[in-house]
This record gives sequence, structure tokens and C-alpha cells, in this order.
Amino acid sequence: MHDTRRNGQPTRCAWAGNDDLYIAYHDHEWGRPLTGDAALFERISLEGFQAGLSWLTILRKRPAFRQAFAGFDIDKVAAFGARDVERLLGDAGIVRHRGKIEAVVNNAQRAVELRAEAGSLSAFLWRYEPAAVHHGPPRAESPESRALSKELKRRGWRFVGPTTMYSLMQAVGMVNDHGPDCMCHAEVERLRKAFERPGAR
Repeated sequence: MHDTRRNGQPTRCAWAGNDDLYIAYHDHEWGRPLTGDAALFERISLEGFQAGLSWLTILRKRPAFRQAFAGFDIDKVAAFGARDVERLLGDAGIVRHRGKIEAVVNNAQRAVELRAEAGSLSAFLWRYEPAAVHHGPPRAESPESRALSKELKRRGWRFVGPTTMYSLMQAVGMVNDHGPDCMCHAEVERLRKAFERPGAR
């Protein structure tokens, strides 16, 4: 059994740092299995916005992102038009990058199509959960994230590269990349074992 305390303090993944918002995200969200189309669409969208930026920057702006993108309701975002894009480009609360904003709208439209075929975005994404546990040094992508990226791109999605998709997998619990000494590792393993995969019969 791994010791998850150091000098009497809980041991966390090193990336959690000392920022309270980052620590809360690490302790209560990252790696825990997530389902629900709006929740997963939010994570895909924010991972795309994070490209080239720190995740802490995105976390700090998340409330503004949620307001700007209608709570990441897929149908509502899919209906956004040119005026909405211009409105969002003027919103100082979010990352004002035209390509990323337009990608979220495009991806919502593609998600509507995918949902009609697969039943839900959740069911589609969880098909790509790795079958085997990864042992070894941290990695930036995986065969599954490359396959997911390739399929989403084939369907017309944007800002869904294999590294971005692996970050998504880490965030939503498709893999448990909390270090073995991290205080959250065992809890996340328990949650993953008990989690009912969407689309599972």
C-alpha cells in the first residue's frame, strides 16, 4: 500500500501546485469518471481553448465560459451564428480566439450529428476508454487518444488533436493518471470500478 502522506501532509500530484483553485480541481474533479453530454462537451471545448495556455487560466475563466456558451448546451451552441461569434470575441471574460470560438460552435453542430448516430456524446466518447492500465512514465497521448482524435477529425471536429484528447481522457476518468502516491489515486480507482459506462448493457 502506498503512503499518501508526506511530512504529515496529503501527497498530491506535483502539477496541483499551491493554488487553491487548482488544488480543488485536482482533489474533486480531475480523473473522476464523468458522463453527461453537456459536461463532456464543456470539457472538450475547454481542452481546446487550453491549447497554448495553462489549465489554471482556463479554470479561472470557466464561469465566464459557461455563461458565454449557454452552459455548453449542445443544441443551444449549435444554433450560434456569426453575431454570436462576434459577441464572444468581445467578451473579456473568456479566451478571445476566433478559431477556438468558431471550433466550439462547429463542434456543437457535429455533436448533434454524432448524437443522432451514437445515442449520446457520452456513449461515443467512452467507447475509447483504454482497455489496459498504463504503467510507466507519464505520457502526452495514447493509441486510444490518437484513434479518438482521428475519428472526430474525420467527422469534422476541430481542436481535437491526440494530445488534447488524452488530456480529456485524464480529466474525465477514462484513465487514472493520479500518481500511485497521490492521495486521490485509490479513490479514483474505486470510482472507476463502480462507474456505469454510458451505453453499457
